[in-house]
Amino acid sequence: MELKANEIYTVEETTGILKISDSTFRRLVKKGLLRAAKIGGQYRVLGKEILYLLSPELEEKASQVYQRVRHNLKRKLGG
Repeated sequence: MELKANEIYTVEETTGILKISDSTFRRLVKKGLLRAAKIGGQYRVLGKEILYLLSPELEEKASQVYQRVRHNLKRKLGG
């Protein structure tokens, strides 16, 4: 199964991809480790949220690059 960043996944699809139980899914959502929207009483998860959970270093690298660019820009502008 190909995981698409802009696709919307159900709880069943998400738990299958992550190989976790329904209770673990709810625990991850409650702790804020997995962002999910409740629509019509049912959770929906954007594919990119699953990818972030599977590959948190990707988000960390993006944050580091942003901070470096921001720092260099401030330095160039004299700030």
